[in-house]
Amino acid sequence: MERLQKIIAKAGIASRRKAEILIAEGHIQVDGVTITEMGFIVKKGSKVTYNGKSLMGENKVYYVLHKPKRVISTVNDEKQRKTVLDFIDTTERIFPIGRLDYDTSGVLLLTNDGDFANELTHPRYHIDKTYEVKIDGILKTEEIKQLERGVSLDEVMTLPAKVWITNKDFAKKETEFEITIEEGKNRQIKRMCETYGYTVLRLHRKRFAFVEVTDLKVGEYRRLKPFEVKQLRKLANEGKLK
Repeated sequence: MERLQKIIAKAGIASRRKAEILIAEGHIQVDGVTITEMGFIVKKGSKVTYNGKSLMGENKVYYVLHKPKRVISTVNDEKQRKTVLDFIDTTERIFPIGRLDYDTSGVLLLTNDGDFANELTHPRYHIDKTYEVKIDGILKTEEIKQLERGVSLDEVMTLPAKVWITNKDFAKKETEFEITIEEGKNRQIKRMCETYGYTVLRLHRKRFAFVEVTDLKVGEYRRLKPFEVKQLRKLANEGKLK
């Protein structure tokens, strides 16, 4: 016997968190009965369906995409804009692990493995994510230190970060820097910069853990290698590789 959310995640429909939404909205049936109860236990031999279609186990796939700007990090978009799925040729029902803003480029992981996605986004362990940032102003030394110590967003302090200044253009009054954070709050880096009155002009995720896209052109993708998947799982579950 298994919880319904886990079965949905294993089938590659969505992560366990998204599975709860599917259940609540009445998309999931067990032996022909629509289930909206969270934590429902499925008996062995029961037939689970998604909008009437049987949930058969899929081959687990793992991709990294060099996400372009002006692309939505969702499975579909009501405004008919391009989504990250438009760039990957696969028959599996994949979805992005987390998301990057519409105007943000860089490393984005996609999979049909709900357990894997849940592991990488679970707050239990903090996986480093490094961004390249350009803002419309000259970042002051004290502001850099404060960004590294943590910034209050909605009365909650962000975790400590690491900041490297890569360029200060005093003529254009712009600063370029790299920042590594361990969490992924909504619009976190933009909001951190807005705290000091700066607007982010460019945002690019350079690295997710150890995964980069320097070998991929914008819009290109590749499968993650088996050892990369294994190491990401280890990071997610143990917080370290050694």
